[in-house]
Amino acid sequence: MRIFLVPLLVVVIVTKYSNVLAVVIFLIAALTDLLDGYIARFLGQITTLGKLLDPLADKLLISAALISLVQIGRAPAWMVVVIVGRELAVTGLRGIAVTENIIIPAGRLGKYKMISQILATCALILGPQNMGPHLGIVSLWIAMILTVLSGVNYYIKFWRQLNCSIHKVE
Repeated sequence: MRIFLVPLLVVVIVTKYSNVLAVVIFLIAALTDLLDGYIARFLGQITTLGKLLDPLADKLLISAALISLVQIGRAPAWMVVVIVGRELAVTGLRGIAVTENIIIPAGRLGKYKMISQILATCALILGPQNMGPHLGIVSLWIAMILTVLSGVNYYIKFWRQLNCSIHKVE
């Protein structure tokens, strides 16, 4: 559902059709993540495809929204590049981890990162006329810092597990 809502979200943001509609679409897409995870765990139907598509859908939703906000001048491009770059780097690392049979579960910092990204994106979509001149940018700074910190944390966990698995082989 998130993946299918992304093109609609981008069109609504870039055309500036309605900030409120854009936030509603974005929040519905974000909430499908919670609902999907809850249902999968409740029914015990966690699949390999779901494990692959869930983080991809999250990254696509956030990246598309933030890049669209750069397009309309509400988000600084360099901050969005840092956030999207981290997301791509962690996705690449996850791919490497799978080949090494390393599972790195999402931690609290990753959850805070996602929440901060959602809040910042909503504030930026609503714009300075609705949220004040600085709230969107301040919230994007917080999201960017948490994004970088969680990325560093993810890499540290990966290297620790990789070193443990190397020592077991020796």
